[in-house]
Amino acid sequence: MIPFLRDNLRWLGAGLLLTFASAFGQTWFISLFAEFIKDRHGLTDGSWGSLYTVATLAAAALMFWKGSLADSVPLSRLAQLAALIFGAAAIGMAWAPSVLALGIVLFALRFCGQGMFSHIAMTAMGRWFEARRGQAVSITNLGHPAGEIVVPLLVVLLIGAVGWQATWLVVAAVLLLVVAPLLAILLSEGRDPVLHAARVERPGLQGRQWRRRDAAGHWLLPALLPVLLTPGFIATVIFFHQAHVAQVKGWTLAEMAPGYTAFGVTTILAAFGAGWAADRFGALRLLPLLVLPMGIGVTLIGPAEGVAGWYVALAVVGITQGMAGSLWGVLFPVLYGTAHLGAIRSLATTIMVISTAIGPGITGLLIDAGVDFPTQCLFLGAWCALMVVLCSVIAARIRPELPHR
Repeated sequence: MIPFLRDNLRWLGAGLLLTFASAFGQTWFISLFAEFIKDRHGLTDGSWGSLYTVATLAAAALMFWKGSLADSVPLSRLAQLAALIFGAAAIGMAWAPSVLALGIVLFALRFCGQGMFSHIAMTAMGRWFEARRGQAVSITNLGHPAGEIVVPLLVVLLIGAVGWQATWLVVAAVLLLVVAPLLAILLSEGRDPVLHAARVERPGLQGRQWRRRDAAGHWLLPALLPVLLTPGFIATVIFFHQAHVAQVKGWTLAEMAPGYTAFGVTTILAAFGAGWAADRFGALRLLPLLVLPMGIGVTLIGPAEGVAGWYVALAVVGITQGMAGSLWGVLFPVLYGTAHLGAIRSLATTIMVISTAIGPGITGLLIDAGVDFPTQCLFLGAWCALMVVLCSVIAARIRPELPHR
């Protein structure tokens, strides 16, 4: 592992920086400012949630349209452009004079943060690494839980010291003055698999290089659609409704906070474990196991009486989150080849972004209808059980079509 890290430090560092900096466009980060934003613009919980959903869906649509740029534009240039837009959006969060402007800013934050930064990182790892792709993807994905563990505390302290608007200006400065220049340096040189040999695009299923339209017309991608939606949907609604869970269970948010540390730790461990296992046994073998931990974890929220049950639930849910980042990063190049990987991944990223947009709305309506979230968790657990069966069927059917590696 040490020689691998040493020899590939610049490329792995670029991927890690992209996923870490994506934190500034993630739901959990923006939610830290929700009360301030609602007060400034006179928004209710419902209008704020609706605006957020519309902005996220718009970001998903643009991701679908422009995600293929990762195949035609040098990643160094694309990453810098995304960082500049990201930084401008952070400035906009402090300045936005109207609800319309706020919606545009939210759209840019979601497109760059949850969308392009993560998309560029995973496309690069899938294209640049082959024999140790799983390890490269798992290392890159560490940026997500690292951000979840480190950033919230720093931001809360910063808000207390300089205020919420000035905090967004600090975020903008980090993106424009630190992240963008570092990405320019780290991504200035590409990498070819296997010791910088001449680049060879590896085929996917049936020995083909799949284009996005071909993948969308094949049975596999529609079959994977509910599996792609599930982790993002469930993780987002758990975070989004934590205050509601606290109210229903009689817990306090302070008591629940250690659960996120447990979530971050298991996410990191699972990412490394899944990356190693994908390289050793093949990513397809992990597919049936992907949503099993999440199903167990979300089911535990329903009957939990003590807050320790919350810690355990989030720790188990974190296993799927860690596995998902590594699994998809390795599996898509295997299934669809590397020639058009950016376009294929943009479709998958769009699906994942949509899942984070629709989750709070659907579960919120159910709460308004009298079905509290802990009760909903039991049904989400049953859904995960169905996904385990579906993944097993998909893996068995697709295995004969994979090229020999």
